[in-house]
Amino acid sequence: MIIYVDENDENLRLDTFLASITGEISRSKLQNLIKSGHVTINGSAKKPSYPVKENDKIEFEIPENETARIEPENIPLEIVYEDTNMLVVNKPSGMLTHPTASEKTGTLVNALLFKYGENLSDINGELRRGIVHRLDKNTSGLLMIAKNNKTHEYLADLIKNHKITKKYRTIVKGAYPIDEDVINLPIGRNTAQPHKMAVAENGKESITIVKVIERFKDATYLDVTLITGRTHQIRVHLSHKGFPVFNDTLYGAGMAKVKTDEQVLQSYYLRFTKPFSDEIIELEIEPDEKITKVLKYLQNRS
Repeated sequence: MIIYVDENDENLRLDTFLASITGEISRSKLQNLIKSGHVTINGSAKKPSYPVKENDKIEFEIPENETARIEPENIPLEIVYEDTNMLVVNKPSGMLTHPTASEKTGTLVNALLFKYGENLSDINGELRRGIVHRLDKNTSGLLMIAKNNKTHEYLADLIKNHKITKKYRTIVKGAYPIDEDVINLPIGRNTAQPHKMAVAENGKESITIVKVIERFKDATYLDVTLITGRTHQIRVHLSHKGFPVFNDTLYGAGMAKVKTDEQVLQSYYLRFTKPFSDEIIELEIEPDEKITKVLKYLQNRS
């Protein structure tokens, strides 16, 4: 199996990264495979603690009886766009993009396998079939899916070179002070809490454009454009500025009186060039239930 590391997994330990890809194999077994030279990074053996880097080429073989089997599930998909090479789905809040070591059912990949079977890219392994980029479990909205590896590479290249426009809607706690703002602060993994990200001097360049849509007494409705696409970028940038995303308990907002399943954040707009074509695809969806629910609450208070 050949896996390429994307920027969202950068700096994870090699054994931790492989555990997230394989799903079933224990860390101790993976560590033994790595130590015995059955795993190579860009052609060389590494230690289990090696921090993986973006675009690292990882080659390894998993014993067939150890391979995770992801069951197709008949879960409805809201398909916003589709052609012969790709599709764009509106992922609901509360759904994982792909299975993990602890959760292997109810994910977007389970649903995709039921509808498309093997007609999905496998560059990122069986647990991530078709997945080019990800949305957090409790972030809803537009997500691109590749039906084959050639398309996967094409879309990944668009993302890497910032040739896709991605916009989000969000509501933050507090009165955001600037109508139009550019947040340019590097983001890296939080060394004390590896499941979190943080603004870090040695992090990767991260740029977020913020525009105010509507103001409330103690909250602000924002339109956010991602120039880069780091893990948790919007949540980290806005929290660092002192305006955490509404109900984002991971990054300091706490749960408000109007409760939702965590962060009020929606990927609502995509603009990209159709694979192997000059056609521009532009997609936009309506505000989701969380955005609508919180807006109604704030407007009634006003």
